[in-house]
Parts: sequence; C-alpha cells; structure tokens
Amino acid sequence: MEKIKYPSVCVVDTHATRPPVPPRLIQMRKKTGVAQILLFMLVSVALCGMVIEACFIYGLYQAEHTDSESISKLIGVTTATEQPSYGIPPSKPVAHLTDGQDVAHAKNKMAWSMNADPLLYEMTYKDRELKIEKEGYYYVYSKVFFSDSNGFQHRISMHTDRYSGNITLLQSRKYPSHSKVSQKTQSNSYLGGVFHLYKDDGIFVDVSDTAKIVRHKPSENVFGAYMI
Repeated sequence: MEKIKYPSVCVVDTHATRPPVPPRLIQMRKKTGVAQILLFMLVSVALCGMVIEACFIYGLYQAEHTDSESISKLIGVTTATEQPSYGIPPSKPVAHLTDGQDVAHAKNKMAWSMNADPLLYEMTYKDRELKIEKEGYYYVYSKVFFSDSNGFQHRISMHTDRYSGNITLLQSRKYPSHSKVSQKTQSNSYLGGVFHLYKDDGIFVDVSDTAKIVRHKPSENVFGAYMI
C-alpha cells in the first residue's frame, strides 16, 4: 500500500515587512528630483531675462522716440497735421510774437509773423493787433531794434470800442543827434507795463518809421502780453 504524500505546509508571516528598496533606485529618484528643480530654475531665469530684455528694448524705443520729437521741435519740423505744442498749457491768456521776413509792415504799424511758431493762448492776432478775449490786468511789452540818426519813436498803442481814436499806452523816444557828423547808429528800445484791458480791445506796436527797423533776427523785434 502506497503512502500518500502531502505537500509541505508553508507558514505565511503576516507581520513581515516589504523588502527594502535598493540604494541605487533611491539615488536615481533623488537625482531626478534635483534635475527637475534645476530645469525649472533655468527656465524661470530664461523667462525673467526675456521679460527684462523686452522692457529694456521698449524703454530704449520710447527714449529714441522722445528725442526725435524734441529735435524736430528744436529745428521747427512739423507735419502737415501736427500743431505746435508748448507742453503744459498756460493757465492764463498769453501771447508772444516775433518779427519775420514773411511779414510786411505798414508805414508806422508793425506786423508779426505767424510762421515763426507764435505763442497765442486765449488771444488772437488780426490786422497787426493782439485782440483781448478775456478782461483783466495784462503785462504788455515790446522790444525793437532800429537804425537811425535823426530820432526814433517806439510806442505800444491800444484800439478800443469804448473810445475814439488810438490810445498810447507806452512810448519811448530817441532824439536826433546834434553831432556835425551824421552817422547811422543802431539801438534797442524796450517798453513794458501793466494795464487793465477789456474784451475786444486791440493792442499793437507802432513806430515813427518801420523802414528803420533792423531785421537780422526774429528775436530782435518782439511783441507780447500776458495776464497777471
């Protein structure tokens, strides 16, 4: 009679722990984590560099654009649709006019250039006169450069509907020379004063003879007013 062979009994230990992870696998995981962190840092640095470079290029472009506009204003270059700009608008009425080769003076009444970038704010220029648009106290001034040996008169006058005729506001006079040798001399005359002006009043510069005005530079003959 044959004996029945039974398989051997295996005892399973339920409290046994998992086998430890090989050291090489742990090192590979650590190296992979460090590499990912380094890659993230490099990408972040590259992106920051691109942003900084873009800001630098934009700032450089803005500076060049501003410089080109400043140079254009200095040399008087404007486009057909561009209007002269004075930066901050004046807070009160103001005007400053200069002489120019494009204007024609009358016998005694001086004219002023509208092509020399005139400053006109809340005042108008018409018929060789500055027209007041807002009542108030104004400082009115004029400077002329003239050549004469027989005397010369320089005046700032006013035309108003409240009175008939012209009213002299300021006047300077150079008397003729009594020297036996008649020589033409060149000189300057400046006038300035404060006056209460009304709306629609017109102020202008008149001289004894505009043919004696020296016109080398526009800045040598000026006329203006501003509210105080």
